[in-house]
Amino acid sequence: MISSRQFTRRHALTAAALLLTSTAARAADWPERTIRMIVPFAAGSGADTVGRVFAEELAKALGQPVVVDNKGGAGGLVGTAEGARAPADGYTLLLTSQGTTVFNLGLYKAPGYDPLKDLVPVTATGILTNVIVVSSANPATTVADLVAQARAKPGELTYGSSGVGTSAHLSGVLLEQRTGVRQQHVPYRGAPAAVLAVMNGEVTWGSFNAPTVLGQIKAGKLKALAVTTKDRSVMLPDVPTMMEAGVPDCVVAVWLGFAVPAGTPAPIVARFNAELNRIAQNPQVKEKLLVQGFEMLPSGTPDAARKLIVDDQALWLPILKASGAKAE
Repeated sequence: MISSRQFTRRHALTAAALLLTSTAARAADWPERTIRMIVPFAAGSGADTVGRVFAEELAKALGQPVVVDNKGGAGGLVGTAEGARAPADGYTLLLTSQGTTVFNLGLYKAPGYDPLKDLVPVTATGILTNVIVVSSANPATTVADLVAQARAKPGELTYGSSGVGTSAHLSGVLLEQRTGVRQQHVPYRGAPAAVLAVMNGEVTWGSFNAPTVLGQIKAGKLKALAVTTKDRSVMLPDVPTMMEAGVPDCVVAVWLGFAVPAGTPAPIVARFNAELNRIAQNPQVKEKLLVQGFEMLPSGTPDAARKLIVDDQALWLPILKASGAKAE
């Protein structure tokens, strides 16, 4: 005779087996319909451009449409929260970034999501290179010159950015903390206004995505002092890194990647990872996005993408706390 405890245990095991079988079947048949790619930034932004290129290639690989859904607002907070709440059925893919998975946790009191609990990182695909620039009229030709200017007038030197919490702003925060100089941050409504402010001397310097300032650098209206990535940029091979410029541990490499809602079946996560990595290493895709300032990272696993977020949080959250920076 079967006891009630044995019956309950057998029932639980049977239910678990059925659930696993059902999940495996869904993953095997996936995808059967349109996939939604949430881009938590405005249409036409650099991140949106990257997302659309990947969406187009992913649709070819999976044999189903991949539709980009722009959900901008609050530094990517709105769209990321929506992605975290989406059904974990493999039909929602979220574009992620250093800003949405790291910076926002220090800038907002209640972001509305936990990127390591509510999401499963799929892969980190590439980085956006930032360039530190000054006006052509500024006598500084190196980062050391710029730091010397700041030391000569403590708290008076200004730098512009496209807003609080952006990589441009945090480049200034990190430079302050690594050199001990005090400066004034001047946020503008968007990168174009901030770049113009540097060009006309309204602020002393700025750090911007390379494509935003390449034209002005080539035209001699801006001088490039350094790139903030670990390695030199192929777009500006003659411009030193911050370490080469004499400022160690001053790396701002804004990465973009992809994630899915927590609970998405592992086989689907693995398929997304394989296809996105393959797209990222496609020579034509690489060339197309390099023009936009996006440089591909080597292929990586979901675990590697998760570790990147963990490591970045450990680095940046104390920096943000010390700076007192908060989203407006």
